[in-house]
Amino acid sequence: MARDEESSVSRPVTVGVDGSEGSVAAVDWAADEAALRGNGLRLVYATRWAEHQLGAMKVSHEDRADAAEGVLAETERHVGSRRPDLAMTADEVEDAPVGVLLAAAAEAEMLVVGSHGLGSVRGFIVGSVGQEVVAEAERPVVLVRPGYEKDSSGGSEGGSRRKVVLGLDVNDVKDELLHFAFDFAGRHRVPLEIVHTWHESFLHHPSAAAKDERASALADAVRPFRDRFPATEVAEVSAHGRAAEHLVEAASDARLVVVGRRRAARGAHIGSVTHAVIHHATCPVAVVPHT
Repeated sequence: MARDEESSVSRPVTVGVDGSEGSVAAVDWAADEAALRGNGLRLVYATRWAEHQLGAMKVSHEDRADAAEGVLAETERHVGSRRPDLAMTADEVEDAPVGVLLAAAAEAEMLVVGSHGLGSVRGFIVGSVGQEVVAEAERPVVLVRPGYEKDSSGGSEGGSRRKVVLGLDVNDVKDELLHFAFDFAGRHRVPLEIVHTWHESFLHHPSAAAKDERASALADAVRPFRDRFPATEVAEVSAHGRAAEHLVEAASDARLVVVGRRRAARGAHIGSVTHAVIHHATCPVAVVPHT
């Protein structure tokens, strides 16, 4: 076993907690994933201490701490009722949410955060905290919204063989993405669909040769991971069109969509495809950072 794989065994699945409906959905997803992996679950409640509130409206540190303690205690009871054998820790940290979650992610197998569910448009409403965390985290971040487990499956996620979808650019193949997607699909014993798209405005009717070339490049990129994960059922999809549109469509009957985010030397940036997927996919989305 590689050294980074050995160390990952002791890393918890960490979830941001704030008592919202999205947070509860994220906690359920994270608890199930931690139990499946044999990892512990870490609950993190981030408290921002406002320094310039009006005196009449200012909330004491004690009141904030009491509120955090209450939410964490209720969350622990909730998780315990679903996963009584799951090892769990809970931490309330007196700092701004983005910094707290990024620090927690650095020590985690993955970080799970909730969204605000579906609004007037199809998909997530991802707040500024979630977007900043996705853009800067050094570990995979999974975005979960309320009701994810019932979408498109006609029942609970546990009784479904819904696929995992991976968006892959064969011109810039990243092993981190392939490993995460194959590993996740293998652990859950579900099919993996790998989607590669290309879009050229002048190419309205791609030739058979162009299609074959793209399909061959995708097969070459995936082959080493097929060999490493022989039990995983894999479908390779090479399609002409815009990547975001194909991935959002594939997400309609998926358990998870996996997309990438490039680590930048300066600043934080979420690519346009990943940005579109995290806002419009109807299933949980894993954003995996890569070099």
